[in-house]
Formats: sequence, C-alpha cells, structure tokens
Amino acid sequence: MAKVRIKLNSTNVEMLNAICQSIKDLAKKAGIIVGGPVPLPTKKLKVTTRKSPCGDGTATFDRFEMKIHKRLIDLPANEKVLHHIMRMQIPKNVNIKIEMKD
Repeated sequence: MAKVRIKLNSTNVEMLNAICQSIKDLAKKAGIIVGGPVPLPTKKLKVTTRKSPCGDGTATFDRFEMKIHKRLIDLPANEKVLHHIMRMQIPKNVNIKIEMKD
C-alpha cells in the first residue's frame, strides 16, 4: 500500500508541534495509524559579526543564531485525510512538504 510522508520545518517549535498534533488528530478521527511525528536533528545557523560599525576598534562580536526544527510524519495514503490536511490553515513560518512513497 502507498504511504504519504509529510515533512514539516519551522523556526517556531511550539507552532510546529501544534500543526503536527492537528495532523495526528485528523488521522486518528479517520481511524488511520500515524507514524510520528519524528523529530529530526535541529539545524543551527550561526552568524558572527563585529559590534563596531566601521570594523576598527574593539574586538567584540555579536553572535546570532537561528534554529530550524524539523518533524516527519508517515501515514497510509487515504484520499479523505489528505484532502483535510491540504485544506488546513498552516502559518507562513511553517513549511510543509507532502510526498508519496511506495
């Protein structure tokens, strides 16, 4: 039977977990067994800049970091559930990718 793999990523972990929970609830109402959400490794993007605007002077630095959290959900291909998932209101800062697996 074909499976559906849903990959989610976001910088806001609370919002990401809320979307995962709503997808899991939709599948549970339809009587489908869901695999996941599986937390994947968090990607950390780091940028170090000098505090001085001209580049001279003090040797002090600002360190900025952005974390990208990822989740993975597997479920059997069911047209009814997929239709509901595609019609969900997903915030702009949460990226979702749905792909079919054999």
